Amino acid sequence: MKWSVGLAISIAVVAGASPAGAQDAAKGQAVFNRCRACHAVGPGARNKAGPQLNGVVGRRAASVPGFNYSNAMKAAAANGLVWTEPKLMAYLESPDTFLPQGVMAFAGIADDGQLKDLIAFLKTQK
Repeated sequence: MKWSVGLAISIAVVAGASPAGAQDAAKGQAVFNRCRACHAVGPGARNKAGPQLNGVVGRRAASVPGFNYSNAMKAAAANGLVWTEPKLMAYLESPDTFLPQGVMAFAGIADDGQLKDLIAFLKTQK
C-alpha cells in the first residue's frame, strides 16, 4: 500500500512539474497586443513608430536597418547593449529607468510572469 501511494505522489509531481517562472509564448502573444501600435513581428514586419521586433532576443540594440533610433539607444548600442532576456526584462519592466532619455512611450510591465511570457513570444519571432 505504501508503494502505491508513493508512486501516485511521484506521478502527480512529475505530471504537474513545470519550472518556476516558466514562459508561455501563447500568453506572451496576448501581452504583445500592448506593443502592436508601435511594433510589428512576423513575416513582412516593418518598422512603425518603433522598430520591427523579429529576432530581437539576442540582437544588438539599435541594429534594425532603416529605423531612426534615439540618441540614448544609439549610445547604449555603442556601449555594447545586446537584448538578452535579462536586459529585455529590465527594459520592458521600466523603459525610462533602464534607458533614461529614451523615447519609447510605454510605462512598462510590472508583472514578471507577463514579461517572461512576452519574451517567450518574442523568441518565436525570427
